[in-house]
Amino acid sequence: MNRTRAVVTASLATVSMLALTACSGGGSAADGTVRLQMVESLTNPARTALIRELLDEFEAENPGVTVDLVSPPTDQADQKLQQMLQSGRGVDVLEVRDSTVGAFSNNGWLHDLSDEATTWAGWDDLTENAQAVTAEDGARYYVPYGFYGLSLFYRTDLVEDAGFDGPPTSWEDLLEQASAIQDPGQNTYGYAFRGGQNGFSNVVAAVEAYTIDDLDVENAYLLQDGSTIFSAPEAQDAVDTYFSLFEEAAPPSAVSWGYPEMVEGFTNGSTAFLLQDPEVIATVSQSTTITGEQWSTAPLLTGPTGKAAQPLATAGWGVAEASEHQEEAADLVEFLSGAEPATRFAQENSLVPIIDGAGEDPFYAEGPWTSYVTMTEDPETYVNVVQPRGVSWWTEWEQKADQDLQAVLLGSMTTSELLEEWDTFWTEKYAAEN
Repeated sequence: MNRTRAVVTASLATVSMLALTACSGGGSAADGTVRLQMVESLTNPARTALIRELLDEFEAENPGVTVDLVSPPTDQADQKLQQMLQSGRGVDVLEVRDSTVGAFSNNGWLHDLSDEATTWAGWDDLTENAQAVTAEDGARYYVPYGFYGLSLFYRTDLVEDAGFDGPPTSWEDLLEQASAIQDPGQNTYGYAFRGGQNGFSNVVAAVEAYTIDDLDVENAYLLQDGSTIFSAPEAQDAVDTYFSLFEEAAPPSAVSWGYPEMVEGFTNGSTAFLLQDPEVIATVSQSTTITGEQWSTAPLLTGPTGKAAQPLATAGWGVAEASEHQEEAADLVEFLSGAEPATRFAQENSLVPIIDGAGEDPFYAEGPWTSYVTMTEDPETYVNVVQPRGVSWWTEWEQKADQDLQAVLLGSMTTSELLEEWDTFWTEKYAAEN
């Protein structure tokens, strides 16, 4: 297989370049060969190479089917994928996340895999969680490839040098340790603050930890009385603590940091703490600028009552409704969801696996994965919750929340005004549904 033939990289420059890709992808050749186009949205080089290897295996097992892989840059991927879906051309298989499934399905862009998925030979090999999250309003729009859960990445050397016995366990502890480590003169900063895209998610993590005792675990943006978490008095303490991390323990450039910058800041040694998903384990492990003795992970930070909310976040593979080859596209999703490909993908991307029993592998019980084992074994402290990522307005929420976060960082909005904005937004959205 000629790998360069099958990898299509979306242009960084213009949408027109993507349109050319979309129009040329998919279809059938004159000799009857089916050509599928698959689009990922959480792109990084190692991940893309792994996906390509799995696609090569699929092609070897399915003569007559070839798969082109489109890999847009992560910060532009959702917008470009949406444009491709709107065009109705160029997408057969796509990455679907819990944060995009609502908008994609409401627009009629996703094929319902209910008939195909539940009759797959490997369906019963999936964990209960994996089977459950495929269901969305009576349909199954994607099959997850793994689960994400936040943990704290920390520099063991910097924590020790600052005189602490171990990593922080609470948000207050984090602020204390990060502030103590902060030394701009030595280009050493405490916390890899997320001020750019998706930065709001870490603010929410803090608010959920502070409101955990009254949280609706089935909708972690609400309290048990039906009001939003942003209206709770404890939310003010949470956001004040969180934004203090920027003021007292983060590099000024973090005002615009997204995922790549946060991870780079941690691996190059300029920041001591990073709050991220387990996929970062693989990235940090592969870094040549940090050794295995210099870092580890710790459980998710707790609030004042000693508990944390652990959101169940996921993503997976779906089939485009406009695909002319839905049968072959579904076959590809089935292949990627099989025991061997799925387990390999989960391990090499540091994801909680979808295959029943895979989590018992020693791979998940050693090193930086031990924090996830700790959280799994103590659900009363690290409470599993579900965020409303499937609502049709989630993309609107992401954009608004990030804009408001920026406004606070730039001094044009107070933390109390941010909470008022967020409370009003969710209260009005839910009221409009009823």
